[in-house]
Amino acid sequence: MIDAVSWATATPELLLLGMACVIALYDLFVDSPLRDSTYRLTQLTLAVVAALEGYLAASGQTLTGFGGMIVSDPMGAWLKCFATLALMVTLVYARAYAAARDMLRGGELFTLSMFALLGMFIMISGHHFLVIYLGLELLTLSSYALVALRRDEVRATEAAMKYFVLGALASGFLLYGLSLVYGATGSLHVPSVAQAVATGVREPLVLTLGVVFVVAGLAFKLGVVPFHMWVPDIYHGAPTAITVLVGGAPKLAAFAILVRLLAEALPSVAADWASMLAVLAVLSLLVGNLAAVAQRNVKRMLAFSTIAQMGFMLLALVGGLGKGAAGAGPAWGAAMFYVVTYVLTTLATFGVMLLLTRAGFESEELEDFAGLNQRSPLYAGVMAACLFSLAGVPPLVGFYAKLAVLQALLEVGQGAYVGLAVFAVLASLVGAFYYLRLVKVMYFDAPVQTAPIEAPPAMRAVLSLNGALVLVLGMVPGGLMALCVQAVRAVL
Repeated sequence: MIDAVSWATATPELLLLGMACVIALYDLFVDSPLRDSTYRLTQLTLAVVAALEGYLAASGQTLTGFGGMIVSDPMGAWLKCFATLALMVTLVYARAYAAARDMLRGGELFTLSMFALLGMFIMISGHHFLVIYLGLELLTLSSYALVALRRDEVRATEAAMKYFVLGALASGFLLYGLSLVYGATGSLHVPSVAQAVATGVREPLVLTLGVVFVVAGLAFKLGVVPFHMWVPDIYHGAPTAITVLVGGAPKLAAFAILVRLLAEALPSVAADWASMLAVLAVLSLLVGNLAAVAQRNVKRMLAFSTIAQMGFMLLALVGGLGKGAAGAGPAWGAAMFYVVTYVLTTLATFGVMLLLTRAGFESEELEDFAGLNQRSPLYAGVMAACLFSLAGVPPLVGFYAKLAVLQALLEVGQGAYVGLAVFAVLASLVGAFYYLRLVKVMYFDAPVQTAPIEAPPAMRAVLSLNGALVLVLGMVPGGLMALCVQAVRAVL
């Protein structure tokens, strides 16, 4: 018999699952090619789920259900709330683009998006290896289908095939690593694994090998070097509306399973996986920034930028471990702040890109942004603010996020951590080049297109608010940072 606490713990997931099924059935009887009613019902469902998760997060309670297999804590609730809001914004941005390319005729976009969000929820709430893995598979399978949504588009189909093959490889790495950890500890339950590792295991070599495979699987999902091969191909090949969905909210779920599998389940062997994270971070910053410099396609440039940004986030995790378990809260809170603000900035960046597209034309080359300021100062300003934020220019939120990561490294005070901070600053200087190059094209090059840019009222309002938040949170970041630190401390 499942108790009431278990049902309460899983209420958001059950609501999301039920409404995803209802919307899938309802859509069978919708005749409108634009799926207006399906879109509104999806957004209403997401708004209710986001409000429920916000309420659970604000309450500060930690609940476990289904025999400890899932957990509802402040960190998870906030991440699920932010992921839901990110999906709502993504659908606002993607709707006009999808309608112009016949991606709404079947209604799969909304249903698959909700199932992908459900997968993120299960990943974030999972306190058991199998639950986390099931959530991960639900997310990735939905993502494969979304990337291939334009079945008559060769580039999208090719991207989906690459995503599927490499995603299966990543899942195999992670599953094999989890099985080795199970073999060493005798448990799949996160707290039980932590306890078994803390008291000592009979086969430490098996455990170490399992940790290596787990980190490799997580690195695939984050898209960090040397497991980054899929990121630029998927960003470039997928329809832009799907690119923003794949590159936005799932980053929050990826951060959550980093915390669940490494910080919660394997804190006693942190010295092993922290060194691996440091190497992954350095390689990602180096390769991501250098490769982005050579790109003329903006989607591929942002893909390599994502690789570098995830490397920067990993540095915060490494810095937290340098201060021990008691002092890791601020550093890991900075990592959560970094991921949240990165998703916020990425949404606005791709929102402007989606706005510039039109029927039969993809606005994804550098030349397509030429003279954007002359066509629309508002959207050029939003895009410039996002690019400056990604580059770490004050007073935008990206600057504060990078500063918090560097502080986490410098506060350790050891030479290796100081060296990582210096390297991160130098890598950011390289990264600033390709961001500023796009700003230069928008403001100083002659426009190729002279037609005015028209946006639906909802998209114009959301995009303006999105851009404003990039600036406002950079000027007053204290509230969000305190929220992230407090949420992570409740877990650690």
